[in-house]
Amino acid sequence: MPVYEYAPVAGKCDMCSGRFEVFQRIAEDKLARCPSCGQACERVIGPVALGGKYSTSDAKVKELGLTKYRKAENGVYERTVGSGGPDVLVRK
Repeated sequence: MPVYEYAPVAGKCDMCSGRFEVFQRIAEDKLARCPSCGQACERVIGPVALGGKYSTSDAKVKELGLTKYRKAENGVYERTVGSGGPDVLVRK
């Protein structure tokens, strides 16, 4: 069962430290409210954890037809490998 990370829509919450994780089945609906404080929340997309025999080199990412982004500045990510998705991602 996957672990999903959520964050308050307002961006901050002293009660739940701003982010929390929930074990959910893929078929379950996304949470709309934080179970601790009741604020509206949204699911956050985090980095994929790869380890062991898996390679994240630029050549391997391109070979698999994936896209790789690198952080350019605070909240801005630029595509370095692949052709899918936008050239620049901006996190608000």
